[in-house]
Amino acid sequence: MTVLVGRRLVRPLRALTAAARGPGDRHARVPVTSNDEIGRLAAAFNDLSARRERAEEPRRAMVSDIARELRSPLNNIRVWLEAAEDGIAEPDDDATTSLLEEALQLQHLIDDLQDLAAADAGVLRLHREDVFVRDLLHQVATAHRAAADSAGVTLTVRTEDDPKLYAEPVRIRQTIGNLVSNAVRHTAARGSVELRAVGAESEVSIEVRDTGQGIEPEELPYVFDRFWRAEKSRSRSTGGSGLGLAIVRQLTHAHDGTVTVHSTPGAGTVFGVTLPVVRADRQRS
Repeated sequence: MTVLVGRRLVRPLRALTAAARGPGDRHARVPVTSNDEIGRLAAAFNDLSARRERAEEPRRAMVSDIARELRSPLNNIRVWLEAAEDGIAEPDDDATTSLLEEALQLQHLIDDLQDLAAADAGVLRLHREDVFVRDLLHQVATAHRAAADSAGVTLTVRTEDDPKLYAEPVRIRQTIGNLVSNAVRHTAARGSVELRAVGAESEVSIEVRDTGQGIEPEELPYVFDRFWRAEKSRSRSTGGSGLGLAIVRQLTHAHDGTVTVHSTPGAGTVFGVTLPVVRADRQRS
């Protein structure tokens, strides 16, 4: 009787040991044969394996997306260089410009990935200072005015009073700039993009409104995912790197703020960034 009971106790423990020692990427499960402590341990092990498996899926998808995004510019650069080396193509201004654009695209993608990695690791340093929102929005509008004019899009700024934030100006400009760039890209000629800010006692709300193509309701939950694009057929040249909105979310959260999106297909989209007003003296103390 003692031997039988011992075997019954040892068998699930051996299964747990074998599963724990197995390759980490297999996410093995073990049978739950009882409702005692060993059975509850087996159930907890299975739950842990399931959560690890779910966590692995977005990581694998991101690695695949990164590889795809890097492959195109690297392949274009390689093709140009091989053609020049073989004497098929003569290096000229057009070739140099094309190679430079591909290199800049690579640098932009790498910089975005570094920002996201720093935010994920919690090591993104913010050098905060007083930021007047009206000046901030005009700086962003000025930086994107040429792109908007080229696309035939009207870019305007409207603020109520002159609210002030205690934040890192470079990161906040990057956040709003990403939203403006995205809005201009998805707005047709003769459309408009408006930057609007409203201040309150405890927070400041900044909105980027466009009259663009809008986003389908089923796509809204995914707009801040990495490498998401409104149109799956869009390439890097027409749809960006796919990291801009993910960076918006991370930088907003780093400032203890929130970001929202509302959209009507065919009518336009509104992205809203709400940031808390933190007094400078409290932060410095």
